[in-house]
Amino acid sequence: MKSNATTVQAYIDSLTFEHQAVILPMRSFILSHLPEGMQENISWGMLSYEVPLEVYPTTYNKKPLLYAAIAAQKQYYSLYLMGVYLEEDRKALLQKAFEKSGKRLSMGKSCIRFKRMEDLPLDLIGQMLSSHTIASYIALYEQNRK
Repeated sequence: MKSNATTVQAYIDSLTFEHQAVILPMRSFILSHLPEGMQENISWGMLSYEVPLEVYPTTYNKKPLLYAAIAAQKQYYSLYLMGVYLEEDRKALLQKAFEKSGKRLSMGKSCIRFKRMEDLPLDLIGQMLSSHTIASYIALYEQNRK
């Protein structure tokens, strides 16, 4: 369900009431855990949280460096945590947290698919979101680019 919205508000307004009921609290959760200086935008057809180009313009695709994102799909929601993709030990932490809680993990490289916020280990995800500064995230990105 890729959105053609060009602003955060337009994205939210384009969602059904049911999708807003999940996306809005998830958005608030992410915003409350983001490192200082990250910007909320619409990129890739979803709500994205990025290192601004003014801070780091040398990305491979000339777009802001993606840190996290959320999107409403037809049957589920997607939470993208780029740090999980860049740091293999974070994926293992997520797997253990899901296992310990008895929750089902449906995950791609950086994408966690979920149906309700309660399906997620929010304590760990909050820690992961707030664990970097912009500078440490850029360093991690550059280390993985080589």
